[in-house]
This record gives sequence, C-alpha cells and structure tokens, in this order.
Amino acid sequence: MKEYLIALALSALPAIGNFIGGLIAEYYRVSTRLLSLALHGAGGIVLAVVGVELMPQILQANPPWVVILCFFAGGAFFVALDQAIHLVQTRLGKAQGNTAAWAIFFGVAVDLFSDGLMIGTGSTIALSLGTLLALGQVSADIPEGFATIATFKRQGISRRNRQLLSASFFFPIFLGTTIGYWAVRGQSLLLQLGLLAFTAGILTTVVVEEMIPEAHEHSQDTYLDTLIFLGGFSLFALVSVYFS
Repeated sequence: MKEYLIALALSALPAIGNFIGGLIAEYYRVSTRLLSLALHGAGGIVLAVVGVELMPQILQANPPWVVILCFFAGGAFFVALDQAIHLVQTRLGKAQGNTAAWAIFFGVAVDLFSDGLMIGTGSTIALSLGTLLALGQVSADIPEGFATIATFKRQGISRRNRQLLSASFFFPIFLGTTIGYWAVRGQSLLLQLGLLAFTAGILTTVVVEEMIPEAHEHSQDTYLDTLIFLGGFSLFALVSVYFS
C-alpha cells in the first residue's frame, strides 16, 4: 500500500503541470494568435506521446494485429464520442465551437490517463522508474493545460467552471495510476499493450480532428505555427529520452 501511495503522489506531478498551464491561461490575456500557437504546441506534444512513448512499446506485441486493431478501435471510439458531444450540444442549443473545446478536454484527459497508466505500471517494476516517468511528463503537460483552458475561455465558459475543469484533470491520472498499479499488474503483456494502443488511437484522432483544425481557425498561416508544432514534438522527445 505504501508503494501505491507513492505512485499516486508521483502521478500528481503531471496533473500539477497541467493545472499550472491552466492557471497561466486564466491570468494571461489569451489572444487568438497565442491560442493557435498553444494548440499547435500541444498537438505536437500529444503526437510525440504516441510516436515516441507509446508506439515503440505497442509494436512489441505478439501478434501485432491485435494491438493495431485496438489502435483503430481507439480512434473509432473517439469519433463516436465526438459525434455524441456534437449531438448533445446541438440539442441543447449550444454553440458548435464548444464541441471542439470539449473534445480537446477529453483528449487531454486521455493523455493524463495514459500518463497515470505508465506511472502505475512503471512503479510496479521499480519506484525509480515511476519517478522518472512522472518527471518526464511535467513539462509536456503545461502547454496542454494552457491550450485546454484557453480554448474554454475563448468559448465563454465561466471562470469558476474553468477552474473546476482544470482541477478535474487530477482524476484521470489518478485513475490511470490505480489501474496501472493494481489491475494491469500481473496481466498478460498483450492486454497491457492493447490498452496502450487503444489510448494511442484516441490521442492521434484528437490531434488530427480537433486540435489542429481548431488551431488553424486562429492561425495566420505563418511558418511559426509549424515550428511550434515541431518544437512541441521535439520537447517531449527530449524529455522522454533524458528522463525515462
């Protein structure tokens, strides 16, 4: 139990980073240009999570077609969820732009869940590994938190609700850590990798269908957007290589 509590404490670090990003968005005037750059940076980071952190582990599965199918299922699940959010927003008479905000929120929550899953499973191997994984996610989560809360801010969501949404990011990472530590531990490698592949499918779809299109709505079509996207990817790659 002591090791589990330590794993939970470690998993709080990325959530705190995400929360700090949200606070920056709250107390800094968010222009459309800055929001576009933040979304490009967050999109690069999320794709790096998939390409650098998750896929090398996923493709170790045997047989590989199972995890590839799980990857597709994750993307299909998000598409269905996105359509459901859009339908609910439409029936409630809300602005269509809110759909993208909630989709991005869900994508970041899934990213934090995957962080918790990695920290939880890593801690079952060695607490030092769990510590490295937790530290490696902190700097990468700050832009995500900023982009998420900035998007809600642009959509007119009240400050109180934005703060509650920002604080709620602790839940998915704690849930992921708990599942990674207790439920996934001792299970077959194929099941563990299948869960990671499902998560990777969701994250990839979030970037392609929500983050980048939303970013382009506020873009001025300069190369800076592309460089920020590449910078986000490179930042996470550096963190992953040197801290995990």
